[in-house]
Amino acid sequence: MKNLDKYNIILASNSPRRKELLSGLDLDFSVNVMADIDESYPESLAPPVVPVYLAEKKAAAYLHTMKENDLLITADTVVCTDSEILGKPACKEEALVMLRKLSGKEHQVVTGVAVVTKEKTHSFASTTTVLFDVLTDEEISYYVEKYRPYDKAGSYGIQEWIGYIGVKSINGSYFNVMGLPVQKLYTVLKDF
Repeated sequence: MKNLDKYNIILASNSPRRKELLSGLDLDFSVNVMADIDESYPESLAPPVVPVYLAEKKAAAYLHTMKENDLLITADTVVCTDSEILGKPACKEEALVMLRKLSGKEHQVVTGVAVVTKEKTHSFASTTTVLFDVLTDEEISYYVEKYRPYDKAGSYGIQEWIGYIGVKSINGSYFNVMGLPVQKLYTVLKDF
């Protein structure tokens, strides 16, 4: 994408999955992560709006450090079920509870992305619907013990064992469930 040659592309994320996915677009980029960015949001926000709000909030924290030729990419992913947001579990018990809530049900994975320069911001959301098979307590416990999904929204990584045995179907982008809707991001970057 010749139109991006003038930019220093920065991924503002600690996620190894986002780094891997962005690398798949064959772009040169660096990773820059600020510590302690507030990820709170107003309770009045509808669940599907929260990830875009958080992606924009993360981007705003970087604005004062950005140079004219910087292009920043921030993202946030949430899992929504029954109008409830399942974020990252704080402990084993929370992870077990979240996976029990997802067992045998459909849920939405929503990733909000902000692409930001000093002059321009383009934000968007991508939603994927995931249907889990009924998971036994033994399967859930095994996954949480072995994979420790404490850094994952909804307590699971679709690319891990639980995705292999538990995901019956998805409607939307698989990569969105991993944490970055790369096809949609590519389209935005191509037109940036």
